[in-house]
Amino acid sequence: MLDLKGKTVGVQAVGSSQYLFVSGMASYVGLQPAKDIRWVTSSSPKPMELFVEGKIDAFLGLPPEPQELHARNIGHVIFNSATDRPWSHYFCCMLAGNRDYVRMHPVATKRFARAIIKAADLCVTQPERVARRIVDAGFTLRYDYALQTLKEISYARWREYDPEDTIRFYSLRLREAGFIRATPNKILADGTDWRFFNEFKRELKG
Repeated sequence: MLDLKGKTVGVQAVGSSQYLFVSGMASYVGLQPAKDIRWVTSSSPKPMELFVEGKIDAFLGLPPEPQELHARNIGHVIFNSATDRPWSHYFCCMLAGNRDYVRMHPVATKRFARAIIKAADLCVTQPERVARRIVDAGFTLRYDYALQTLKEISYARWREYDPEDTIRFYSLRLREAGFIRATPNKILADGTDWRFFNEFKRELKG
């Protein structure tokens, strides 16, 4: 990530998830995202297209973009959050619910959350089937790219990772980058409730 100092990085927009994630990673290694990185915003053409044309130095690629570039021998990976520590040891995504809805409809909330977790387990036990469904649904054209992505993501580790530790880790990164003021403890106290999740861990031991 230190290689990004003074470089141009493409994102769809300032404030986008790509912008926040790259900024957080840059802050973690001691860079000041607003000063040390030159941001190029563009939704059309997409950052990957700008990268291929040599108009930017880097961008945050999401599948199947990295696979497509690798097949064309364009660029190289400087960081992979799915495999490189410490990012690979935390949840990359979490499910959030409206506080009032969860309180008023706990049964529906649990059914929905349980379905999401079972879908994650399906990605582990039947990646070929899931990859085919992804292609059939039109999310990507390449079955091999979809299957590779499914096998690289640590879907099975939802039982091992600590969601509270994940919130704390990312909260600190966002504070370092200057995007939030709240402390991790306040965010955890005001915005999290792990009761359902802990029930699922006991119920779906795998």
